[in-house]
Order: sequence, then C-alpha cells, then structure tokens
Amino acid sequence: MRKLLVVDDDPGLQKQLKWCFEDYAVVLAEDRRSALAAVRKDQPAVVTLDLGLPPDPANASEGLEALREILEAAPRTKVIVVTGNDDREVAVKAVAQGAYDFYEKPIDPDVLKLIVERAFRLSNLEAENLRLVAAHNTPLAGLIAGSPVMLGVCRTIEKIAPTETTVLLLGESGTGKEVLARALHDLSPRKDQDFIAINCAAIPENLLESELFGYEKGAFTGASKQTKGKIEFADKGTLFLDEIGDLSAALQAKLLRFLQERVIERVGGRSEIAVDTRIICATHQDLRRLIDEGGFREDLFYRISEMTVNIPALREREGDAVLITRALLDRFESLHKGRIKDLSEATILAINKHDWSGNVRELENRVKRAVIMADGNVLEPEDLELPNPGETVQLRTLREYRDEADLVAVKATLAYADGNIGRVAEILGISRPTVYQILRKFNIDT
Repeated sequence: MRKLLVVDDDPGLQKQLKWCFEDYAVVLAEDRRSALAAVRKDQPAVVTLDLGLPPDPANASEGLEALREILEAAPRTKVIVVTGNDDREVAVKAVAQGAYDFYEKPIDPDVLKLIVERAFRLSNLEAENLRLVAAHNTPLAGLIAGSPVMLGVCRTIEKIAPTETTVLLLGESGTGKEVLARALHDLSPRKDQDFIAINCAAIPENLLESELFGYEKGAFTGASKQTKGKIEFADKGTLFLDEIGDLSAALQAKLLRFLQERVIERVGGRSEIAVDTRIICATHQDLRRLIDEGGFREDLFYRISEMTVNIPALREREGDAVLITRALLDRFESLHKGRIKDLSEATILAINKHDWSGNVRELENRVKRAVIMADGNVLEPEDLELPNPGETVQLRTLREYRDEADLVAVKATLAYADGNIGRVAEILGISRPTVYQILRKFNIDT
C-alpha cells in the first residue's frame, strides 16, 4: 500500500485526513522532528505538511524548515504544503523552495485527494524512469538508451568491436557518432592503445594532409622539424575520421592508398611507413548521393564501409530523451548543487514532443543552460526553452502508468537480451512467469 505522511499538530484534522485517505498507508506526525523521523523510517512518496507547526504555529518558519529537512533527506518526496487561506504568499515561497504543490484550508477532502493522487502518479512515473535509466545504462560507456532501436545499435557495436573491420557510422549531427566510435575502440583488443580522433570538416584543407600524414623537416615554410601525423599516432590503436564526407578528392585518393597498402608517406617524405591502425569513419552526409554527384570516390566508400551502422535520430528513439535528461541532471549536479529534484509532467511531455533536430547535443546544451538558469527545484518546459503543452497534459491512472512502464521495460530489455527470457527476468528483477504474463498481456511476440 502506498505510504502517505500527514504532518499536522491538530488531532482532529489528523483523524479527518486519516479517514479521508483510507486507501493509503497513512503515517502521522505532529511536529518537525517526528516528521523527519517518519520520512527516514517509512520513506513515504507523498507528504502533506501543515506549515503552522509547534513550537510556533502562528507563522510558517517551523513548517518551512521541516520542508527543507524533508527534501534534504528525501529529495524526490512530493510535499504538499497546507496553509491558512491568508498565507498564499508563504505557500508560493514553499513551492519555490521545492514543495510539489500547496492547498489552502479549510480542507475539502475530494480536492485534496485529487492533488495527493496526482502527486503519487508523478512519483510513480519518476521511479519507473529512474529504474529504466539504471536498467539501460548500456555496456557502451557514455551512452544511455532504453529504446529498442538504440539497443539494437548497441548490440551491433558489441558484435563488431572485437574484429578488425573498418566501420562507417552514419547519422545526423549530435547523434553520438564519436561516443560509438570510442565504444568500438574500448571493446576491442586495441583498447589499451591510443584512440585518435580528427574532424575532417574542422581543419582547413591545406592543413589537413599534414595533420593526417605528418611532414618532414623543410617540407614547407614553417616545417622546422619532422612531425608525425594522426595516422602514425594511431599505430596499434584506432583512428576515428569524423565527417569523412568533407575530404577533398586529393586526400580521398591518398587515404584510399593507405587503406589498401597500410603504408603512408609524410608530406615532403620519400620513405614508406607501415601503420597498423583500425579505421572508423563517420559522416552526417549521404555518401551515395555524393558518389552520384562526383563528390566522393566509390572505391573509397567500399573500403570504409565494410560494416555500416546507421544511428537513429533522437526523435526516433522513443522515450530516450527523458532518460537522457535525467542522466544529464545527475551529470550536471555540481552546477545546480542538487537543487533541481524533478521534471514536471509538462516538461516530460514537452521533451517527448520536441523534434530535437540537434539530437543529443541539443538536449545536452538545453539541460546545461536550464540547470544554471532555472529558479525552481522542478524543471519546467520554459527552463528548457520548450513550448509548454499546458492543458494538453493528460493525467492517467496509476495502472496506466504501470502498464506503460511494464511495456517499455520489457520490450527494451527483450531487445537488449536478444529475446532471452531468463536474461530479461534477471535484468528486470522479476520472475520468468511474470515476464511471460506481460508478454501475453501486450501480445508481444518473441
């Protein structure tokens, strides 16, 4: 049974609220000390807190201090402050300090029950999201994924990482191509050697050749000493060529020769240098279209695409944007010093509805700005510079939230475990019969 903590020093009101919330496991407390003890012992998801507590029930100082201590001890607790009808300003202050909502006396049981039930629904949704984040920290460092399509990409990376295959990563800007390239390196036999990355679009064409292949002393004005290129530095390790679609025709020819012969010549040099490196390439461009237009060599394309991995855009990764947002909040905790506790329901809906044309990079930038600039303890859509869906937020029953969470969790874990029911049960911490029950309920084929 769901636990609700009622903090009030009025025995009559305590009795009324306990009767009102007979469907919950109600825990009672009459002051700040007993409230904090109950939070630590019973871990209620929702608390109703009268701000007028002893020893000074005439003002809200003791209640506000209780609010601070409760949220410090259990940051995700939903605290609903209860105030007199002339204390609206204090109630707004309490919300700014982290309270979930406020309610003004006199008590209307039906209205208060609605607010409490809504708080429990949000608490349950957040708990499921946190469980999904924990379950879907993938074996690929730095990658959070729960969607079946992205977990499929993770499985592909795991399979090809131990090989010497040249890999081409295709995806829009900001989808995490370098993260996956590093995962290919970290899961390979070359993991203890260097991972060398170079963005072919970020370096002027006249400098890129010497950056890649190095140069001999005196090869050009300013070449005062012999210098290795990125390819040589990647010997025995992995070379990641990002935005390879931006290579000039001359450099494409020189790279093709290296891929065929595995030897290079430095700029201004005469001797061949053997280099043992694994090549991973990436681009956001359509290389086949570039080939048709004469902008990219077809023979080079086939050399770099022994294995091609298509990385989905964030908008195609159902549910991942919210999971990533929560992970980013943890990563940026030092920026907001633990002040931000939650995402509002409107924010969750806004994140899921947004197109994310800049993909994970855009999401990361918005979250970082939000945790610095937000005034409250709960991130709202406007903090992320997203449209507020307002009245389009549709509350659902707790059962509907649970069903959705069950469906997402089982489908995602099935994809990750490649259909192994025993592994799914182990990851989710449930029994095999429970897994089968969920599969039958939602008509999921394995």
